[in-house]
Amino acid sequence: MKSKKYTIVTYGCQMNEHDSEKISWILENMGYIWTDDKEDSDFIIYNTCLVRENAELKVYGQLGALKDLKRKNPDLILAVCGCMMQREEIRNIILRKYRHVDIIFGTGNIHKLPQLINRYHQSNETVVDVVEDNREIVENIDANRKYSFKAYVNVMYGCNNFCTYCIVPYTRGRERSREPENIIEEVRSLAERGYKEITLLGQNVNSYGKTLSYDYTFANLLEDINKIDGIKRIRFMTSHPKDLSDELIEAMASLDKVCEHLHLPIQSGSSRILKVMNRKYTKEDYLRLVEKIRNRIPDIALTTDIIVGFPGETEEDFNETLEIVKKVEYDSAFTFLYSIREGTIAARMENQIPDDIKQERFQRLLDTLYPIFYKKNLKYQDKVVEVLVEEVSKNNEKVLTGRTRHGKLVHFEGDKKLIGQLVDVKIDNVKTFTLEGHII
Repeated sequence: MKSKKYTIVTYGCQMNEHDSEKISWILENMGYIWTDDKEDSDFIIYNTCLVRENAELKVYGQLGALKDLKRKNPDLILAVCGCMMQREEIRNIILRKYRHVDIIFGTGNIHKLPQLINRYHQSNETVVDVVEDNREIVENIDANRKYSFKAYVNVMYGCNNFCTYCIVPYTRGRERSREPENIIEEVRSLAERGYKEITLLGQNVNSYGKTLSYDYTFANLLEDINKIDGIKRIRFMTSHPKDLSDELIEAMASLDKVCEHLHLPIQSGSSRILKVMNRKYTKEDYLRLVEKIRNRIPDIALTTDIIVGFPGETEEDFNETLEIVKKVEYDSAFTFLYSIREGTIAARMENQIPDDIKQERFQRLLDTLYPIFYKKNLKYQDKVVEVLVEEVSKNNEKVLTGRTRHGKLVHFEGDKKLIGQLVDVKIDNVKTFTLEGHII
């Protein structure tokens, strides 16, 4: 019997990427095999994101384009899952406008995919299964991971912060922390299979442990994972500034496997806008936190998220963001134009900023950030750095790429047999976003 083939298209954050790895594992345990060719697929699944409008529009475009493929191959199963599906109005759009979609499910019931496929085969009608209140944590779902040497590990799910621009609490539910023994066992299993680097995932890892029935913090978790033989690097994201404790800073400074990189979203440099965003810290709080972190970990690489054009943002507010950027001097940043997310408080706010003003401010932000990125990279010129080799460059098959402990992307010539290994690279050339060097 011919093996059935599947394709997964993933939008959004690391959480979604890891969810897709779990979906892949489930499908392959059902006998499916991976293909990147939609034309040759028996099962196509879109794992969607609702954080940015662009990702949402891409999904609609892709679904529309697949109507002809479904017509040519009626046995093709088309599924849509992820954050978009947690919104009833979006599910209704899919059901009304994209009737060739066969299965719709949300973020909380990935484990039920085999049952959903079976239900579809039995009924031959669209199957919709979305958990509205994501409280359950389902363990024992493995993942068909993209790499054999680095892996994502969920430590918690959901978010309690309700930032006024963010849809995540409505799509991922309230905070739930995994039991530490389950996390530690997963990491230990990865180490035994040769994994060297793990990234611990949570919408706000700093609040890990608050839903446990006993006193156990994220710093405690880092300490326990740091003891696991075989793991060389520990990363984590994302950190909310209001919850980053002195205990965690000390753990980062003292634990040898925790990388010298912290993603600390500021979102805006204006305390007035931060209050409207419901971020629960001021710019002064943030700057004091950065000072505390750098005093304890002087060579730490700081990265951030910045939103441009939040409702009511004035020129003065935006200039305060530019000032924060200049004071902190980030190593890198994810920058976003504010986009309305239906269901959030900010979507109902007056004083929405015109697109042309947002675009102009966005460009000024990039013009401020890029020279800083280059300046931060200059300190690596002629230095030797440890790189975890990740893959062959997409632009040159003789060139390998990997990352330093600080999260810097490095290009260098080498044999692809080095992929998955830690190597020392001397930096010969510095660019705004990357470093170039040679193996020593």
